Amino acid sequence: LEVVKKKKGVKGFHVLPRRWVVERTFAWLGRSRRLSRDYERKPTSSEAQVYLASGRLLLRQICHNQIQYEL
Repeated sequence: LEVVKKKKGVKGFHVLPRRWVVERTFAWLGRSRRLSRDYERKPTSSEAQVYLASGRLLLRQICHNQIQYEL
């Protein structure tokens, strides 16, 4: 695990390497209603909700990217 920090002396917006991938993933998971707040009492059920949200995102991406075949 490597922590990416801002460079000293740089003002304004600066793209940090690979940090956007993690932030984008957290944003996608945050759109799930059950993950927007801490509803779960046990960590295992919270983990299951993360897996469900991730699976839903993957299935949605797979279904939208399929090629339409004509018979």
